[in-house]
Amino acid sequence: MNWLNDWITYITIDLSHILNLTMEHVELVGLSAIVAIAIGVPLGIYLTTNEALAGTVLQATSIIMTIPSIALFGIMIPVFSLINQGIGFVPAFIALILYSQLPIIRNTYTAIKNVNPDLKDAAIGIGMKPIQRLVRVEIPNAIPIIMAGVRTSVVMNIGIGAIASFIGAGGLGVLINQGITRSDEKLIVTGALAVSVLAIIADAILWIVQKLLTSRGLTD
Repeated sequence: MNWLNDWITYITIDLSHILNLTMEHVELVGLSAIVAIAIGVPLGIYLTTNEALAGTVLQATSIIMTIPSIALFGIMIPVFSLINQGIGFVPAFIALILYSQLPIIRNTYTAIKNVNPDLKDAAIGIGMKPIQRLVRVEIPNAIPIIMAGVRTSVVMNIGIGAIASFIGAGGLGVLINQGITRSDEKLIVTGALAVSVLAIIADAILWIVQKLLTSRGLTD
């Protein structure tokens, strides 16, 4: 009970700092997610027209996912030191974009490929051009699976983003890092809990977006 009281007191006193770190975390993950979607979804769609390249790209993104996050952040340091951005927001931002690619590209590719062939044939039958079929038939039917990939990548990167504090990118990982350094459980619990809550909120928001974007015909 004493520990709980001390923890609540700490949060009350340091709330503004915690909120600032939360906003840093949201900015890092949010901006990287937007760029990752802008890259991954069009690339996933294009790969449905180029099977040879699809295998190579999916394998490359799978390899990136196997690299431990702290190691990938470490790799970014010497690379971006060439432009005087070795630590901080930029290397963490690029690393999170790379980590996001597999679930987004794979889900987009799989979703478009698995659209009901009868729907595609019907679209061809009424004279739709390829771009019209893509926009009016294939993407609307693929939205649930594409959004599942986006949700996976965002939630995953909220957790990975906590490690970005080790290269000076800020965010909620600062609390966890400081807690480990000081052997202060209050900081560790606060950081971990904030990351978890942020992931739950982000997934809920994206679920709502998914529902809004999904055609009623697919939910009935």
